[in-house]
Amino acid sequence: MDSYLENIRVLVVDDQGFIRRIVCQMLDVIGAKDVSEAVDGSDAWKKFEECESDLIIADWEMKPTSGLEFVKRIRNDEASPNPYVPIIMLTGYSEIERVEVARDSGINEFVAKPISAKALYNKIISVIENPRQFIRTVTYFGPSRRRQDIAVENERRDVG
Repeated sequence: MDSYLENIRVLVVDDQGFIRRIVCQMLDVIGAKDVSEAVDGSDAWKKFEECESDLIIADWEMKPTSGLEFVKRIRNDEASPNPYVPIIMLTGYSEIERVEVARDSGINEFVAKPISAKALYNKIISVIENPRQFIRTVTYFGPSRRRQDIAVENERRDVG
């Protein structure tokens, strides 16, 4: 696939070893060669601090620290090595309420399980080639939740 993916450092976070292996194999097939693994959000934070990743693929449901908690920490902790890192959330739940909660936590993209290599590849290309501006409000920091540029009267966001 795209050779530029071989230079991207990816962190895969999932508490199920089987899913981590599948995602890592898919990443290998699409050209990503520098891939690290973590078993939950706490383990992922340690690995993220040790070696800053260019992309994170994290499951939502993990114990003791969920992917959602990990995402919020990346985006909001002052000690975060890179609060702007692209994050793709994996989950077995695809209800609209779940998608909205994930979006509102600061993820860039959302992929429902079962995952395919094509879906994963498309999301990776999306975050690399079409990055969204980051927005800071009183209650949110992360990629713009709008998929389109729509003029808003009395804009109050800090667009940066």
